[in-house]
Amino acid sequence: MPMNKLNKGFISSIRGSVVQAVFNDEIPLINNKLTTGDHNEIILEVSSYVDVKTIRAIALTYTGGISRGDAIIDTGAPINVPVGTKTLGKMFDVFGNVLSGDDDMGDVVRKSIHQKPLPFSKRSTSDEMFETGIKAIDVLTPLARGEKAGLFGGAGVGKTVLITELINNTAQKTKGYSIFCGIGERSREAEELYREVQEANVLKNAVLIFAQMNEPPGARFRVGHSALTMAEHFRDEEKKDVLLLIDNIFRFIQAGSEVSGLMGKMPSRVGYQPTLASELSELQERIASTSSGAITSIQAVYVPADDFTDPSATHTFSHLSASVVLSRKRASEGLFPAIDPLNSSSKMLNKSVIGERHYHIAREIKRTLAVYEELKDIIAMLGIEELSEEDRNIVNRARRLERFLTQPFFSTEDITGIEGRLVNLDDALEGCERILNDEFKDYEETDLYLIGNIDEAIKKRKERENINET
Repeated sequence: MPMNKLNKGFISSIRGSVVQAVFNDEIPLINNKLTTGDHNEIILEVSSYVDVKTIRAIALTYTGGISRGDAIIDTGAPINVPVGTKTLGKMFDVFGNVLSGDDDMGDVVRKSIHQKPLPFSKRSTSDEMFETGIKAIDVLTPLARGEKAGLFGGAGVGKTVLITELINNTAQKTKGYSIFCGIGERSREAEELYREVQEANVLKNAVLIFAQMNEPPGARFRVGHSALTMAEHFRDEEKKDVLLLIDNIFRFIQAGSEVSGLMGKMPSRVGYQPTLASELSELQERIASTSSGAITSIQAVYVPADDFTDPSATHTFSHLSASVVLSRKRASEGLFPAIDPLNSSSKMLNKSVIGERHYHIAREIKRTLAVYEELKDIIAMLGIEELSEEDRNIVNRARRLERFLTQPFFSTEDITGIEGRLVNLDDALEGCERILNDEFKDYEETDLYLIGNIDEAIKKRKERENINET
């Protein structure tokens, strides 16, 4: 809309983040961006119509300082965010404003945050694995390219480190881009992640976008759409594979619940918004793959009160193709990444998808670890000597598998002093298969701890033997 023909209205009521406005000339479209305030600094989005001249809008910034009768301007378009390679290495808010200091982006393409999902005719229908270079994920919970995976874990078990490593490996392995979307993040977490990604030297291939915990629910509700618009541009225009990391998808649902309550909608089961399923689907269905590029998403999932029957959890699970569970117990034992192989799952772990060899190796690893888990109580009470020879062999195998599934990360080189490893799936499978065949029965467990491929265990043993000889 030309600047000399601004569509102006006036505010008729304000209730917290909900603003009602009257437009006598032309009523704005749903999802249009509105501005008000002394310097048009307050941004709103049209949410619903009250009558032929009145709209109800949800504020994406604080509404302090405005009053009834104030002018409100329809910008004639939805919220637009910058897209393309110029966004790489920067941190943004929901409106596409740069938060990381260097805000000079020059001439940049901007797109609406509201885009339709890919039609089925353009989607890739092949089950293709998304290799991460992380042994524990690729072997036991393989991720699907262009699909969604859930990352479950509490504070301090290594979610951020795993996310940083995934950003690094995506840049190294596929030359693809990563987008981190923080929904309702604490400002401390956002600042720490930015610094860690920067120190790991992977920021140049990543985009970070945040709506902080203290921001209005409207901003937290729309930041996921902003991130997806950026990701879709990389997939469709740059023909790149994009890794989209979302933390936390529950906070998106929570923000939607707040918006719904503010708009006066009748709450549904357990107090959630009646539109929970459609709102989540609107976001999730935009994550898809084409023949030339894909958006693969890993989403941190918070389960309220560990109740997996909670509507937010059940609706999220229906969209996920894999669940990666991080265990505090494994983290305390120093087994990093602290992925719980028995509680993690993936729909890709199917003979017809990953092949006979991979399937049988993964199944045998899980069986071995499950038996070891059952035997732990007996070992604790009576000692390993009381087990049968077969059970002792299983324990021996399981302990070596646990250590082989650990891996030094590029993002933790400064802390561990060990150079990071990116392990190919074939190398990871070969190592697991040889341990299952008892080739490393006589090796020390430490030989298999924090290594890349299995050849490093042989090298470590030789070095240890040479030191002992001298």
